[in-house]
Amino acid sequence: MSGIRTPNDDLSDRLNHPAHPRSSQYDARWAVDNQMGPNALWLLEWLAPALGLDTLRPCARVLDLGCGRAMTSIFLAREFHAQVTAADLWIEPDDNARRIAEAGFADRVQAVRAEAHDLPFAEGSFDAIVSIDAYQYFGTDDLYLPTLTRLLKPGGRIGVVVPALRSEPEGLEPPEHLKPWWEPDYWCFHSADWWRRHWTRSGAVEVEAADWQPDGWRDWLLWCEVVAEESPEEFHRTMARRVGEMVRADEGRALGFVRVVGRRR
Repeated sequence: MSGIRTPNDDLSDRLNHPAHPRSSQYDARWAVDNQMGPNALWLLEWLAPALGLDTLRPCARVLDLGCGRAMTSIFLAREFHAQVTAADLWIEPDDNARRIAEAGFADRVQAVRAEAHDLPFAEGSFDAIVSIDAYQYFGTDDLYLPTLTRLLKPGGRIGVVVPALRSEPEGLEPPEHLKPWWEPDYWCFHSADWWRRHWTRSGAVEVEAADWQPDGWRDWLLWCEVVAEESPEEFHRTMARRVGEMVRADEGRALGFVRVVGRRR
C-alpha cells in the first residue's frame, strides 16, 4: 500500500503524535507532499469518535466533501472499511484516482469532481458526510445545511472540522494581536457556539457535538513548521510560514479547531 506505512526517519518521528495513533501509521512524507492546509489526518482522527462507530461501520457510504488530495478518503477506507466518494472541485479526479489506487483502495474510494452547491447525488445516498478544513468556505450560508443533508439517509450523520475562533470577535475588527496576518477569508472562522446555533436553527439536524479542540493550536503550529521546511511546493512552504507566524503569535488565545456533528432528523 504505497504511501501508507511510515518509514523510520526523522520526519516520521517528528510527526508521531500520541493523540493520533492511527495517523501516525501513515507515511509522513506522503502526508506532507499531499497536504493542502492543516493536518487533515489528525483532524479526521479527532472527528471520528464523535461520529461514532455505528456511523463509520464497514461498507458505510461516506461522502468526503472537499477531500483535497484524497488523504482523508483513503483514511476512511483503510481505518473504517467505508465506501467513500472523494469529492473535490480543485483537484483533478484522475490525479486523486491515481493516488487512491497507489494506496490500494481503488475498490473502496471513487474520486469525483464536484462543487459544494451542485452535488450530483440522489437524496439519501450516504450514511455519513465528512468534511475536513473545507466546510467553512461554503457552510456558513444559512440555507446550505438543509440542501446538503438531503443526501443523508434519515438518521445519518454529518461531521466537520473547521479552523475556528475560541469566541466571536466584538465589532468589525479582528483580534488586535492578529491584525498583521488577518485576511478577509478568516471571517469564515467561527466559535463552537456559533456553529451549534447555526446548525440547530437550520432545523436539518440534531446537533450532537460542537466543541473546541484542546490545544489544537499546538498541532497546527507543529504542522506549519514541518510543511514550511519539507513541502516540495513553494506556495505551500510560503503559506505555512505565514500561518505559522500567526498561530505562534496567538498561542491559542483565539485560533484553533472546532468539530461539529449532527444527525439528520
